[in-house]
Amino acid sequence: MGFTADDGDSSNRRSLRANCTAFPSVRFKLLANHLICVGFLLLPCPRLIEATMIGVFSVPYQSIDQIQKLLSDTVFSHTESSKKAAGRALGTIVEIITYYLIKAWGHQFGVAIERPLPEYANDDILHNVEFTYHRYKILGTMDIHPGNSISSTRIYNAANLPNRFQKSRTSRNLIKDGVIKNACTIAYSESSFCNAYISNDRRKMLLSELNNTPYAMFECKRVGVEEGMKKGPQTIEKAKQGAYVARTVSSLQRVRLQDGRIGGVIERNGRFETFDDYYDVIDHAIIEHDTTILKNFILTVGVVSNHGNWFTSDNQNKEMRVLAQSYDWLLFLTDEGLASFIKKIINGDRAFSVVRNAFESSYKEGKKANKFTKTNMDFDADKVLVKYFSKNRSEILSWFNVITPVGRSLEQLDNMLIELGRMEV
Repeated sequence: MGFTADDGDSSNRRSLRANCTAFPSVRFKLLANHLICVGFLLLPCPRLIEATMIGVFSVPYQSIDQIQKLLSDTVFSHTESSKKAAGRALGTIVEIITYYLIKAWGHQFGVAIERPLPEYANDDILHNVEFTYHRYKILGTMDIHPGNSISSTRIYNAANLPNRFQKSRTSRNLIKDGVIKNACTIAYSESSFCNAYISNDRRKMLLSELNNTPYAMFECKRVGVEEGMKKGPQTIEKAKQGAYVARTVSSLQRVRLQDGRIGGVIERNGRFETFDDYYDVIDHAIIEHDTTILKNFILTVGVVSNHGNWFTSDNQNKEMRVLAQSYDWLLFLTDEGLASFIKKIINGDRAFSVVRNAFESSYKEGKKANKFTKTNMDFDADKVLVKYFSKNRSEILSWFNVITPVGRSLEQLDNMLIELGRMEV
């Protein structure tokens, strides 16, 4: 397996974008007075989880919390705390949807997963967030073959990196036993680190050098609702946690003006400068390539889900407003969007069977490893997900609502991330 070095031209970053067993009758009672009845189903193998997932979508759902309740009573009934286990699984799905949206945009080769993010000018405090965007360049590629395992040590030895790089302290496998390690860190230096990625066509491994300092971050927040309650008891705590991180990682700070508008403040050349409109500052800095503002600027993006926790009818709850005034962009993954993913992908037709198998094997009793997360994904399931998200971008985008900035779209967020990534700061 040979390693092909890249010529170092940073322009290659954009070219990589990827323009017969019978089950007895089982009944499930939904919270909104719906009753789902699964009769005698003929399935290729006796897997109760498959019968359960079919049952979940026999009739229209009312909320994601109903799906969580069904999953806790069936798929996760063997766990000590089935409701929490089902909730964690739904949270994982939110993260997976977010990551494959990032891949559909073609951004993944500069994205790190759960890399500690320091507060601005305060490196002693680090925060783990789901995804961070880094300016990067492709160092080279390596051919891969399905079924072969590829370790980080093997990649490091084949890459012949400059002396400034040290091999990662933790041994990882980019591919092992048919599971991909997304954004697999291979090596690091004082100012950068190297991650390995699988190309969308599954034929090559790409090795990227990413700057240590990110220019954007994504964080996902989901809280389930306990029975008999209107919203999750930890919702406000989750909101406060997210708001704190969003407000402390960037050099450009948000400030509320007396008339309620969001202004900005930044220290530049040893002096504080204030701006009347926070978003105008960002837009102008991008257009004018103002590196004095963008050097340590981090665009913060939050993704939340579960309608009942964040909205009362069509009005935002306090928790949502806390996040909306803290993140630069706040995206809401609708109940319909999350349910659509579960129905079409996890419980879809035969074309998605490898995804369903990865989900099932990750949560069955006595599992050995999880291969359905943003970090670790089944090789074949990843291929199916990449293809689906790439071919159905418009549908995927419709799953999200932009809460803030008001009046902007996900296409504008995509473009903003591209422009920030192109800048040399």
